[in-house]
Amino acid sequence: MPTLTPAELAALLPPLCELARCAGAEVLRHYENGFTVRAKADDTPVTEADEAAEAIILPALAPLLPGVPAISEEESAAGQSPALNGARFWAVDPLDGTKEFIKRTGEFSVNIGLIDGGRPVLGVIYAPVTRMLYAAAGPGSAFRQRDGGAAEPIHARKSPADGMVVLASRSHDNDQALRDRLAALTVRERRKMGSSLKFCMIAEAEADIYLRMGPTCEWDIAAGQAILEAAGGSVTRLDGSPMIYGKADEGYLNPSFIARGLT
Repeated sequence: MPTLTPAELAALLPPLCELARCAGAEVLRHYENGFTVRAKADDTPVTEADEAAEAIILPALAPLLPGVPAISEEESAAGQSPALNGARFWAVDPLDGTKEFIKRTGEFSVNIGLIDGGRPVLGVIYAPVTRMLYAAAGPGSAFRQRDGGAAEPIHARKSPADGMVVLASRSHDNDQALRDRLAALTVRERRKMGSSLKFCMIAEAEADIYLRMGPTCEWDIAAGQAILEAAGGSVTRLDGSPMIYGKADEGYLNPSFIARGLT
């Protein structure tokens, strides 16, 4: 299966951006009108908003790239992950940051990523509360768009001379592990934030580095990695090796990683 061309990837962005906004509107409806929370088999929370957004996204992806499967958080949790028949597949988190959604911090998003040739080549992230959309489909294509307004190109930055802005997860902030890894760096500020919006902050030059010590799933980071890399940044394992996608036999789990701006 040949990889998709830059023109083919670019043509996918408009319908995917609209799809993310549509799913985000459904998420926001639940956020504003109330929801119930239950525990999944792995003891992580899920709400009606997660499931409703997924029900909007997955059927809409099928005609965009016929025959290309999608792995998605809630279907995978229910044991319904499709067989990957090649190196191309969608990676979907219909509500990334469910814990932040439940806590009502506003730091959650709709994530749609596309893997081709074993790496993320396209990503769309939509934050329903701020109505900010981030998207990219290849090097130099990253942009943000607030509330349907004009698209603004975004670019990662080199770390400032006076120190890095370091991002950490609100729900998975392993302080000692982070301190150990950051000891050799000049850190000006540490911020906590939920969901994959951390990738977007680095892509738009609002922060410099995000260290995740502990597991995530491929659908958690695929869209964010595509956007950050398109903005000039990088996402690698802690030893600098590439992130690997399509790890069905490992439950699509990722190792610890580092996301950063220009180096």
